[in-house]
Amino acid sequence: MFGMHGTEIWFILAVVILFFGGKKIPELMRGIGQGVREFNTAKNSLKDEFEKGLKEEENKKLPENK
Repeated sequence: MFGMHGTEIWFILAVVILFFGGKKIPELMRGIGQGVREFNTAKNSLKDEFEKGLKEEENKKLPENK
């Protein structure tokens, strides 16, 4: 429904080049890359916290062997 086709991608690329110029694009891409890395780090950290919480809940539910 909202998929992007080749023509749309080329149009967006042309607009980005017009707005930012050829010299600013590497800086822009570096910023986007850093943002993606930070997002993935936060996502993985949150996932680890959830898994840790689930393991703690499972350990509380298990009866202790005496």
